[in-house]
Amino acid sequence: MLSKYFIERPVLGNVIALITMLIGAVSIFGLPIAQYPPMTPPTVQVTTNWPGASAALVQQLVASNVENQVNGVENMLYMESDSTNDGRYTLTVTFQVGTDPNIAQVNVQNRVAIALPSLPQAVQRQGVTTKVQSTAILQFVTLTSSNPEHDALFLSNFANLQMQNRLARIPGVAAANVFGVGNYSMRVWLDPAQLNMRGLTPSDVSAAISRQNLMLAAGQLGAPPVPNGQDFQLTLNVTSSMDTPEQFGQILIKVDEQGEMTRLRDVARLEMGSQNYSQFFRLDDRPAGGIAIYQLPSANAIAVAKAVRTEMEKISKNFPKEIKWEIPFDTTMFVTASINEVYHTLFEAGILVLLVIMLFLQDWRATLVPATTVPVTLIGAFACMAGMGFSINLLTLFAIVLCIGIVVDDAIVVVEGVAKKVEHGQTPREGAISAMTELMGDRKSVV
Repeated sequence: MLSKYFIERPVLGNVIALITMLIGAVSIFGLPIAQYPPMTPPTVQVTTNWPGASAALVQQLVASNVENQVNGVENMLYMESDSTNDGRYTLTVTFQVGTDPNIAQVNVQNRVAIALPSLPQAVQRQGVTTKVQSTAILQFVTLTSSNPEHDALFLSNFANLQMQNRLARIPGVAAANVFGVGNYSMRVWLDPAQLNMRGLTPSDVSAAISRQNLMLAAGQLGAPPVPNGQDFQLTLNVTSSMDTPEQFGQILIKVDEQGEMTRLRDVARLEMGSQNYSQFFRLDDRPAGGIAIYQLPSANAIAVAKAVRTEMEKISKNFPKEIKWEIPFDTTMFVTASINEVYHTLFEAGILVLLVIMLFLQDWRATLVPATTVPVTLIGAFACMAGMGFSINLLTLFAIVLCIGIVVDDAIVVVEGVAKKVEHGQTPREGAISAMTELMGDRKSVV
């Protein structure tokens, strides 16, 4: 039987135990750590925006064209879309478990590119974004301010400019998405009565803004070929794009037959505001900005969370004194608590085993068996987890906690069985072989 083979070859058994512990110890540092195992199927999200369009119009001219092309993409399970009355369109494509999310994103992006020419010009100018949508939110990093002038719009843009790119570059971070009011933009509130009186339509205003709010290259002076004696070559810089409501107000909309000019400020109210007001972010009933940190499936959650905190410490050194940051939501707290629980259970089980064996067997040598069995078994389990592609999460840690009791019970039973055989006059080797034969149920070897 197998147990007899290793009892008669203790050196081989010790070598295998040491190798198992070595592989397990190395595997522990490479195993990904997460709150839950990756059980959810990967998803790819397609988003775009049609300013001013209704949900019905978005569904008719955008959703139908995109979904007809995306439908049937390789390994797709199902897809669902959402069209809103502020012109936003979101399509979420769900794929089979095990599908490479990067390959799925490329396949969906290729299908969307086929549908792009059939979309309205306004949507094409806005662009269609295709990205892997991770469902594993690791942390929320929030910004608040004691200055009343720092509203949610300011904090959201501050997070977008100062934090998002640096947090997204951290190894193990899949994405860093800003939540809040939105980006700064120039809001143009048209006056219908003034437009009607001057014979204008919203499309006339939109076309005038597009024509006159441009980034232009003015060229150069003194560029070759030039006459002899030309010593300098100068690049011309002109002020073309507009930044303030006053500059936008000067946009010329119409010139009538009498030469009377209609400017944008005559038919509209202009102000610096948010790109959209369809979402908001508050913390403790105060305006705030926030960033959701998404974790890569293969990343170590605890290491990523620690790296995010370290990076935020560096970024916050340049914050205004009235702006504060915090992490109110952190899933690694549960993982850390579970790991600590495993340590406590292992320590308590080891102490109880030693006390029970010393109390009932009165032999200190017998306590060495479970003292060596439990570490070898648990550390070796991490090597098996690495080989099977498992991660350290709440479920696997809970399984380890349960298995600690099984390992301890088995060690006590084996030690007690061998001690009983030795008391009846057998040698330790014969007692070990006989006890394991009975425990393994190998009746043929007993005879």
